[in-house]
Amino acid sequence: MNHTFNSIILFSLTLFVLQPVAFTQETKPEPAKPSIKFNPFDGVIIAGYVDNGVFLNFTGPNISLTLKSSKILLGMLPSLRYKEDNGIFKNSPITPSLGFGLTYSYKKMAIQVPIYYNTKTATANGRWNLGIGIGMRLK
Repeated sequence: MNHTFNSIILFSLTLFVLQPVAFTQETKPEPAKPSIKFNPFDGVIIAGYVDNGVFLNFTGPNISLTLKSSKILLGMLPSLRYKEDNGIFKNSPITPSLGFGLTYSYKKMAIQVPIYYNTKTATANGRWNLGIGIGMRLK
């Protein structure tokens, strides 16, 4: 009986000593820390308007800042641009293009401000064009 009593006392003391350790295992979720990283592709598809035409782009290589459900991207934008050519000699209405811009996404929705360069032609100087677009984040 003395051995059983000593075992119970030892077990109780062990639980009493380990109780604070058991409670320290419970962790409160830490607030999300902003993270900055480089991404080769971020899974954002955008459709928008620039220079009297429309574009469809996919975010390419970028630097992103993530904070909770929001993400800000600054990077290259591989795109397909659609613009009707009204000149005598016509270009293709759909042309590949590479833009640069800022994209903000919240959960699955994305808004973008791209910048594209139109090269010099026989009738116009080359210039940068600012656009606006809306789309979605796939991942």
